[in-house]
Amino acid sequence: MLKVLVPAVGLLGLLAFAAQPSAPEIEVQENPLPMGWHLHYEGDMAKLAYGVANSDQLALMMTCEPGAREVVVYGDVHPEGARLTRVSDAMAEPDPLSMGVAYEVAMRVSDPVLRRLASEGRLPVESQTGVRQISATDSEKSLVSSFIRHCEGGRA
Repeated sequence: MLKVLVPAVGLLGLLAFAAQPSAPEIEVQENPLPMGWHLHYEGDMAKLAYGVANSDQLALMMTCEPGAREVVVYGDVHPEGARLTRVSDAMAEPDPLSMGVAYEVAMRVSDPVLRRLASEGRLPVESQTGVRQISATDSEKSLVSSFIRHCEGGRA
């Protein structure tokens, strides 16, 4: 009897283990697309964005018109330590990727936080998860300087 009972119990345990639902597989992107600083112009408007090139995957975007001396900031993160003012009381449209909504804010082109990005290549940003640094390479610092000159009314 024991010869039949022990293998039967073992088989039942194996079947019970195999019948458990498995955890859903998490898709891990092996080679995520690199994020960086990009400068684009749409007519007179300059757009400085940190995200994946040629995509809607942006963490931060700043826009300005020539001579405005103020930049409008959009995104999931905002420059930490900058003197930000709310542009409007209405919330911006939901981001199609995260479905998040945010208020548009603005800061002066002369704000030390933006100037430090151009000179030192680092921008502290605040998000829902805390404060972190976004860095810029030497060539990206040049883009930031061009953006600042455009906003001030000079040639980019």
